[in-house]
Amino acid sequence: MINIEQLGWEANAIGELDHRLLKAPHVKLRSFTQGPTGGMVYAVDLRINPPNVAFLSSTEMHSFEHFLLAGFQKYMPQNFISIGLMGCQTGFYLVLFNEGRAEAILDVYEKILNDILVASEVPYANIAQCGNYKNHSLELAQQLAKRVLDAKPNWQQVV
Repeated sequence: MINIEQLGWEANAIGELDHRLLKAPHVKLRSFTQGPTGGMVYAVDLRINPPNVAFLSSTEMHSFEHFLLAGFQKYMPQNFISIGLMGCQTGFYLVLFNEGRAEAILDVYEKILNDILVASEVPYANIAQCGNYKNHSLELAQQLAKRVLDAKPNWQQVV
């Protein structure tokens, strides 16, 4: 069985929590599932804004999602499965295979955010690779990355 605290996560922050209590930005393990052959799939919340308080614009979310997709593919190619938007427009769902260590995930997240700050363009923001390629803003993604990086000391303070 998985030892959540050994992976660097607070056991009381796993799973679905009362959204009225959530702090943001935060990074938390949402769930984990063992496959029939023993591999583990981890779902991680990358919450940007507090629920029911502030929402990301579609342009912010879209551009930030592209950076997260490119970054996790670059830094965790053997583990990255998917990045998804939270429908409530407050963050993203990260899905990884066989990598659930908080330290590893937080380190890569920080690298990606720093990459955003020095980027000259949004990745995949072209007609051949994006279904809404005109809806991007490097500036908004960089502002968001800076805000999330500034909150790094509190990333694991979920409630």
